[in-house]
Amino acid sequence: MESDSSVLLTDLYQLTMLQGYFDRGMEETAVFEFFVRKLPPSRGFLMAAGLQQSLDYLERLRFTPPELEWLARSGRFSRNFVDYLERLRFTGDVHAMPEGTLFFPHEPILRVTAPLPQAQLIETRLINLLHFQTLIASKAARFVLAAPGKLLVDFGLRRAHGAEAGLMAARAAYLAGFSGSATVLAEFLFGVPAYGTMAHSFIQAHDDEREAFINFARAQPNNVMLLLDTYDTEAAAEKVVALAPRLTAEGIAIKGVRLDSGDLGDHARKVRRILDNGGLTDVKIFASGNLGEGRLRSLIETAAPIDGYGIGSDLVTSADAPHLDCAYKLQEYAGRARRKRSEGKATWPGRKQIFRRYGPDSRMIEDLLTLDDRSEEGEPLIHPVMRAGRRLAPPAPLTELRAYAADQLAHLPEPLRGFRDVPAYPVKIAEALTALANKVDAETRLERPK
Repeated sequence: MESDSSVLLTDLYQLTMLQGYFDRGMEETAVFEFFVRKLPPSRGFLMAAGLQQSLDYLERLRFTPPELEWLARSGRFSRNFVDYLERLRFTGDVHAMPEGTLFFPHEPILRVTAPLPQAQLIETRLINLLHFQTLIASKAARFVLAAPGKLLVDFGLRRAHGAEAGLMAARAAYLAGFSGSATVLAEFLFGVPAYGTMAHSFIQAHDDEREAFINFARAQPNNVMLLLDTYDTEAAAEKVVALAPRLTAEGIAIKGVRLDSGDLGDHARKVRRILDNGGLTDVKIFASGNLGEGRLRSLIETAAPIDGYGIGSDLVTSADAPHLDCAYKLQEYAGRARRKRSEGKATWPGRKQIFRRYGPDSRMIEDLLTLDDRSEEGEPLIHPVMRAGRRLAPPAPLTELRAYAADQLAHLPEPLRGFRDVPAYPVKIAEALTALANKVDAETRLERPK
């Protein structure tokens, strides 16, 4: 059994609620939406990701015989309910933003319309899939904005919170504009270009650093990227210069060198001089080692001669903002709009659409959140992607989504590209939506919170 595809990868309360729905025959159409309540500090936007894996999950959703047997033995559920679960499949509709779309608080990036038990059951796993990739894509986009034109490679698998997290981080980062990943499975499954160099252990396993460089170059003649900082960074650079003619005679070109510790800017300048003086002007310098956006921006602003960066822990854990305040909430049931009114967590009722408006320079200027049946000026962001439990189109190639994400970033207003004191992007609430909220409040005999 694949644990990441099991329907039991959920919260117990999803199943206990389903028993209650089953007992009462509550199977009318429900509408749920996934959205983020507020942005993390110093963030001006988020980037939607994880839709493909969410649709995969919905298409495959079913309980296996061992799972059903276990549920029956648990004593928590009736036999009739377990028999009902055996027949359960997702037969609903899904509307969503394309992956790579930039979005803001209270804007739904996915809407599910399905019989209530189906729409309820999928909540936990959908949040799990959408939250993580959106979190990482949004973080990766910040690196892309901080280092325009630089080679950016995801190095995060070994520090990820589990195997799925590492793999999905590689996908999300590439979607957001990274050049590739060190995670081999990401290339096999998603076509994310794999990048690799060498570890310090390779150097240490040899008695002589020169011998290590030569052996690696001969083993990987088309990808000679030599790690310099095992012992003495500048001395290692001198060795690379001395070895270059010998390797050239064997038909091997040195592609680049990597720095992984110390003052990366200072080392890069010294190494660049050594390489250039030795005639290796085409050899690239690649840097890694606990890089966050702030350190990366500093290297860029001080013109450190670094051509590319490996980003690990800070990316894959979204270290400065490790979670989003997101939710998947009921907005309509049995033909009636519904609204949560909890303090600080009130929702806008009904099925919604977002219209994005642009200025004369083609930059985004404001969004309008309104009801789905309204037509407004601007670009609608939410589109149908699944009907009756089946995709409306094959999954878009990741390269296509990546190009779309890049176009989204190109339309981002300049103030939102910053990393501190980022202003709030204007998201207007349509009068029709406000009126519906007031109507729902009146029907439930509750006063609207101030």
